[in-house]
Amino acid sequence: QVQLVESGGGLVEFGGSLRLSCTASGSDLRINAMGWYRQAPGKQREFVAQSTSGGVINYSDSVKGRFTISRDNAKRSVYLQMNSLKPEDTAVYYCNAEGPYPKLYWGQGTQVTVSS
Repeated sequence: QVQLVESGGGLVEFGGSLRLSCTASGSDLRINAMGWYRQAPGKQREFVAQSTSGGVINYSDSVKGRFTISRDNAKRSVYLQMNSLKPEDTAVYYCNAEGPYPKLYWGQGTQVTVSS
């Protein structure tokens, strides 16, 4: 099993920045991709960014150029640097980790609120 704990959410003004962190712990050390999803009120959870164990990084079009995902494998952590935040970025952000198929893990979520 793998447990994911996120931190770094909060309230920020339009155009501001936040950095989210997520650390994995548990007995299963086999983690492949790690990434972030988000869910705004009344909407479905959506993909934000992902970093695979092979170094492939993907972003959703809505955050490309503003958000940067990074990963520290030694610390089993993934980070999301969010710049130029907009009110439409307001959501609960969830850390995600993929183990050997079909294992999929989720964090508890951290709230990000961008005020206009």
